[in-house]
Formats: sequence, C-alpha cells, structure tokens
Amino acid sequence: MTATGLPDSLYTAEQVRALDRIAIESRGISGLTLMRRAAEACVGTLIERWGEAKTVNVYCGSGNNAGDGYIVAGLLAEKKLDTKAIVVGDVNKLSADATAAYDFCKASAAKIVSVSEVEEIGDGTDVIVDALLGTGAEGEVRSSYRQVIESINASGTPVLAVDIPAGLSADTGGVLGIAIRADVTVTFIALKQGLFTLDGPDHVGDLEFSSLGVPEDIYAEVESNCDRLGFGNLIKKFGRRRRNSHKNDFGHVLVAGGDVGMGGAVGMAAEAALRAGAGLVSVATHPEHTALVMSRRPELMVYGVRNEGELDSLLEKATVLVLGPGLGKSDWSDLVFEKVISSDLPSVVDADGLNHLAGKSISKGNWILTPHPGEAKRLLKGKTPDDRFAIVRSIQRQYGGVVVLKGVGSLLQSESRTSLCPYGNPGMSTAGMGDVLSGVIGGLLAQGCNPSFAAQLGVVVHALAADQNVETSGIRGLIATDLLPVIRRLLNDS
Repeated sequence: MTATGLPDSLYTAEQVRALDRIAIESRGISGLTLMRRAAEACVGTLIERWGEAKTVNVYCGSGNNAGDGYIVAGLLAEKKLDTKAIVVGDVNKLSADATAAYDFCKASAAKIVSVSEVEEIGDGTDVIVDALLGTGAEGEVRSSYRQVIESINASGTPVLAVDIPAGLSADTGGVLGIAIRADVTVTFIALKQGLFTLDGPDHVGDLEFSSLGVPEDIYAEVESNCDRLGFGNLIKKFGRRRRNSHKNDFGHVLVAGGDVGMGGAVGMAAEAALRAGAGLVSVATHPEHTALVMSRRPELMVYGVRNEGELDSLLEKATVLVLGPGLGKSDWSDLVFEKVISSDLPSVVDADGLNHLAGKSISKGNWILTPHPGEAKRLLKGKTPDDRFAIVRSIQRQYGGVVVLKGVGSLLQSESRTSLCPYGNPGMSTAGMGDVLSGVIGGLLAQGCNPSFAAQLGVVVHALAADQNVETSGIRGLIATDLLPVIRRLLNDS
C-alpha cells in the first residue's frame, strides 16, 4: 500500500461521522454537496489512473456510500464513458441525500441495472467502482453482498473503492467475512485507522485522500484516535552529537538472553544496540555462547552467566536493559529473568522475556514491551479482542510503560496516546527481526531518549530499513541482519 502525502491523524468510524455532522450542521455544507465532492474526487482518480478506460461499472449498496457511487456513475457518463450503476442494495432504503444522488444518476446517460441482470461481473468492463458498503458496516457481510464481492475479486478487473473497501472494518482493519481487494481507495474527510493495520493494507491498494473541502477548524472539535508516525518528524527530534563526546555519554546496554541453542538472538540484539548508537553494550548469556557472540562482534563485552552474583556485577554497570532475546524457558532462563526483571533500570522486554512476564502482576513506567500477536495473547491470558487497538491499550493498562504491538501497522501505546507505524513489508516475517528491533530501541534508550520516543523512532527506523532493503533486493530472503547497515544510515540522517 502506498500512502504518501496523507494527514497524520487517524480516526474511528464514529469520529469521522462526528466530523461529517459538524461540517453539515455547523458549517452549512449539505450532505449532498459532500457526496458530490466525494464523487468528483473518485472520478478524478479514476481518470488519472485509467485514462484509457471506456466502460465502468459502479456497484452501489444502500447507504450513503451508494450515494457517492450513483453520482460517480452520473459524472462518468457525462464524460462519455459507457457507465452502469449496478444496484445491489434496496433503493427504497436510501437516505434523502442518497436518493437525490440516485435521481442525478437516473437523469444522466448512465444505465441503472439490477445486479441480477449482470451475467458475469467484470466481463468487458475496464474498471469497477466499489460503492457497496461504507464505514458503518458491522458484522459479517450479508450473502447478497458476499456473492458480489467474491465475483468482483475473482474478475481480475481493476477496482476503485469509494471511501473504504466493502467488507473492511474502518475501526479494526479486520475483514468482515469477505472484503473487496481494491487497486486504489479514495477516502474522505479523515483517515480511518482500519485502513492501515491488520488486513487493511492488503485490501486498500494505493490510498488517496480528499478532505472534501471541509474547514480545517472542525478537526479541532474531534480528537483523533491515533497518529501515523513519520520518519522525517522523528529524526529531526533525535538531533546531532556534540563533537566533544565520550562513549559513556551514550549509555551502557545490557542484553540478557541466549539460552542453549539461541545465542544468535542475543547477539543480534546486542549488535543492533551498537548500530543504533549505544556507547557500550554488554551481553549476559549462557556460558556456551560466549565465544560465538564475541567472535561475531568483538566490540561486545560478552559474559557467560551461571548465577545471580554474576548478574549483579553486570547490572551495576548497565544504564539500560534488553531482556528476552533467545531467553528460553529453562531453569537458567528463570534465574536470568527473575534477577533482571527486578531491576529498576529502563528496559526493553521482548520474546521469551514477555512469555515469562505473562500472568505476573508487574507494572513499570520505564519499560517498553514489544509483543507480537501471540505474545500479546499470552500477556492477556488468552483474552484478546479482535481489535489490535483494544489489545495494545489493554496490555499497556495492565503492565504500564510503552507497548509495541508488532505486525502490519505496528501500534505503539503510551499512557496517553496511540500511534501507528505505516512502514514495513512481508519480508520482515522472518526469524530475528524482533531481536534486532529490541536492540535498536535499547540503543536509543541508552542515548537518553524517553521510552515513548525511543519506541517510536526504533519501530519506524526498523521498518523503514526493511522497506529500503526490499526496494533493491526484493521481499523474499530478507534477513534481520540485512537491516543493520541501513538502520545506522537512517539514524544519521538527522
């Protein structure tokens, strides 16, 4: 999904409806005017993207989204395109504004036909416009719509979605049984948070935005639910180093983990902390891994830990902790976890560190937890809703600090705010990516970043480094350590 030049704020469906109401009731913009502007935005995008198209089928449901669709059909007909408005919903259930849109279409050269009259969806059609279901869709898509969506997806015909792909939840990004796979989505008034996470990016295609000309001041009346993170804004805040600097100015990270057979994880996390700019990095690992980790990266200080006393001396020197990469679930793992988790130092907890934490009544304000969905489920004792935003908020309320829920559209939750990372790609679905991320965040903490900023910058740089890698070498075969030189370069762009 490409999404350049978009606003930073993300909203729920209800919040967008509130903005819509303010525009209509307080600013005197009629609902029909907004429909007209939405349709014009869609037509502009369609013509720009598929300028050679001669036939367009517009599939219309029975909500206001259908009203947008009927005007799209009418406008395209005015441009001499062979246009059909295909009625899927009940026209008798249209709102007054959508009825007016239907009448506009009926008065145009567009053909209005029932979906039952369409022999084969997509046959001989250059472009399909999806105006079936809007942001108000809830629950499983009904069978009549399901059949149409299945046929559109199977047709191979390019699809433009009006506001949101039909069947996609505007709030969660989940698929409501089935959803349109669009080539481009034109969304209106405000960005819906579900477009950017979970299944959203797989269905949205390229994303374009139109405010429909609503006054900017209305956005101050409805607080957004979430912010999209941008690399440019974050890296500006990171700043440059003084020439008169010393390694001790940039912190000492202790990475604890690497049970038998998992020394690679702790080594990658430690190296990532170095590449992120930490002044010193020590590793507390199982004795069998000391030679392996040290030979891989001689700049690391590597200690084989057998007992609590050996950990005590390492904890005294550290300023930041990274707990969990390759930690495992043995007696040795238990010893390391219990000792390190009792420290009051700022910390990042990942991987098996999270699995050890699950179910324990521990809350801290100065740690960053970085679960993937499976670890999130264990942290919440299996009681996870089908809503990534609700999940990340629940974990933060229970455990404190900052929580990073990894996945498509990674979510970050502090005590006061949710943010979303718009970068990343499927190539990151490989071993070690989380280990590198934990090390990067730990390295940023060591340099004096507060937990919220360290998490935001770390997640964004990590994902963006993956994106830049795949631009040159492709998605398949990306490995975690490929990110390290790019992470270093990105963190020096300030």
